[in-house]
Amino acid sequence: MSSCARGAGHSRCAYKEMPFPIKVCVICSREFELRPDKPGFANRCPSCSEPDAEEPPADHSFGPIERKVRHEVDAARRRAMRDLLYRKDV
Repeated sequence: MSSCARGAGHSRCAYKEMPFPIKVCVICSREFELRPDKPGFANRCPSCSEPDAEEPPADHSFGPIERKVRHEVDAARRRAMRDLLYRKDV
């Protein structure tokens, strides 16, 4: 019989929970627990792995000339990909 015998509907074993590994932050050298739900990098503490405040994307609308140039470049790219994918070896 195992060392964790069951008696009267409950277990007499006390299972220890596995502790989270203690890591040292590569930026600020502070110790932290590496938890599964921690966002960011595994070698940075939660305060150092917070994302930097990013600038919102600029709302840039293209003029008619820029739109035409972009359309021509995209068409040339599609044509080149089509030629590469479906060319017949002679």
